[in-house]
Amino acid sequence: MTDYNDRIEEMLEKVQKAPRYTGGEMNAQVKSWEEAPLHFAFCFPDTYEIGMSHLGMKILTGIINDQDWSLAERCFMPWIDMMELMKENQVPLFSLESRRPLKEFDVVGFTLMYEMSYSNVLAMLEMGGIPIMRDERGEEDPIVVAGGGCASNPEPMSPFIDAFMIGAGEEVILEVNRVILDRKTQGLSREECLKRLAHLHGVYVPAFYRAEYNEDGTLKSFEPVSPEFPARIEKRYVYDFDHTYFPTKFPVPYTDVVFDRITLEIMRGCTRGCRFCQAGMLYRPVRERSLETLVKQAEDLVASTGYEEISLSSLSSGDYSCLPELIRELMRRMKDKRVSISLPSLRIDSVLKESLEETQQVKKSSLTFAPEAGTQRLRDVINKGVTEEDLIEKVRDAFEGGWSSVKLYFMDGLPTETEADLDGIADLARKVVAEYFHVPKEKRAKGLRVTVSASTFVPKPFTPFQWAAQDTIPVINQKQEHLREVLKIKGVNFNWHAPNLSFLEACFSRGDRRMGEVLKRAYERGCKLDGWNDQFKFDEWMQAFADCEIDPAFYANRERKKDELLPWDFIDCGITKEFLWREKEKSDRAEVTRDCRQGCNGCGIQRYKGLCSYAEGKGKQHADTGSI
Repeated sequence: MTDYNDRIEEMLEKVQKAPRYTGGEMNAQVKSWEEAPLHFAFCFPDTYEIGMSHLGMKILTGIINDQDWSLAERCFMPWIDMMELMKENQVPLFSLESRRPLKEFDVVGFTLMYEMSYSNVLAMLEMGGIPIMRDERGEEDPIVVAGGGCASNPEPMSPFIDAFMIGAGEEVILEVNRVILDRKTQGLSREECLKRLAHLHGVYVPAFYRAEYNEDGTLKSFEPVSPEFPARIEKRYVYDFDHTYFPTKFPVPYTDVVFDRITLEIMRGCTRGCRFCQAGMLYRPVRERSLETLVKQAEDLVASTGYEEISLSSLSSGDYSCLPELIRELMRRMKDKRVSISLPSLRIDSVLKESLEETQQVKKSSLTFAPEAGTQRLRDVINKGVTEEDLIEKVRDAFEGGWSSVKLYFMDGLPTETEADLDGIADLARKVVAEYFHVPKEKRAKGLRVTVSASTFVPKPFTPFQWAAQDTIPVINQKQEHLREVLKIKGVNFNWHAPNLSFLEACFSRGDRRMGEVLKRAYERGCKLDGWNDQFKFDEWMQAFADCEIDPAFYANRERKKDELLPWDFIDCGITKEFLWREKEKSDRAEVTRDCRQGCNGCGIQRYKGLCSYAEGKGKQHADTGSI
């Protein structure tokens, strides 16, 4: 091992944010390299302040480090200034804990949470001394693995990743590591190691699968190269969410990060069935943690980190079945410590008034609601299942409770959207502003701020809209210009997403293996850190498509047919394709599907016994509350 410490220390004096690269934070776990035979580099393909807000990293590194036979160290995408210094000083990309180059680890693992971080994966591999292409790696190179939400369609990244973990990483990560440890201790060849990984439940090894295409570019077939490999990859699930691993210590950064607080995952999954929401489909069914477990985790984390805010995290925190009781108990225990409770994700038809009143005792922050669409017709199309009355009632509760800052999230470009639906966004914003002024002046908090954000619809795999076409960039621009005009309302700020970025996200979201060619070419043309507006090079991406003779509109702007073989069809994510098509047809009729709590809708999860209590008619999906 080459000692790069002196060079790294010199570079840290010249970069903009040195704490991104120093490590050594409170609660950071540093294990002996020599005593742990299996070495895992957990790589987050974005900057430190983004990655340190990611709960999955904390869970998985904790699981690995809890084993005496393995260690996990963290690595993040460096910023431009650090990359230039690393190249100038011939320093490879290194881990935070031991400052070892990535190439010296046995496993290099990436979490894929956002399609626009894919170019960073290639950059981190190259900077770490690892061949970018999986078929160019030799016996001395690490095994490169990946997981996360975007791994549900692994094909665009399949030229670069040796093995994908599909589903809950908590369930499969140690099995993967044991196989790779066997490679090291038993002298297995790289190919034999990959074969053993391919036989693990929930692991996809792209080297053992082949794709063929029709003349029109659509997928003709996708199958394993040998009958010994499964034709379909079934995702892994956490069955007992209340007792699954959750860390009681988080590394506490020396610098500001995006979510600089305790994240308490109160439940996983969602029963609502919003048709645009990939997470709501992929993370089914709902599984809750008990009050007893959550209160214990909160107390442990406050004691170990010193944070003064706890975020109750889930896809829809307001749907947690014991939310008022949980907040009441947390506030009772945390109020004297001046620890506040935040609810980052609220359903506007949830029972929230009591909970909001409890959370304001220590600190008031902005409340966020997500109507998603401006008219009831379009909300029914996307199966949002909420009404204008729901929103106004909850906003009224918030304003009467002393809030003056409200954020409203919408989407533009949804299937069947019309100008009337866009005008409906402005109408809702006006009604929210009016509700503030209905509160008596002596009770009204000062400084009204209503922020309306509109993100562009991106069709995602494993949703009823996976067959839908995305609006073209000119159409999106027209819609956003219309929104800018109609949202010129006093007290209202309007934010929107760059359509070029959403267009490229759609290409990767529904891409096949050929998108890997485009990604490699774009990276060669200098594309990286694409999620950052000042670094995004749209023209270079379009040139990369041209260089590869691939039309991006084929992926983003084309409607799929019912019988088309989709690049991700070989993944069994629990939800059946038949259910998704039924939901697509119901969206065409603006017909709402009931919440799973009101009865099973037959999405496919009911196949797994003991996983979804709603499918089995057992009612609430949470563990016994126990005594507090």
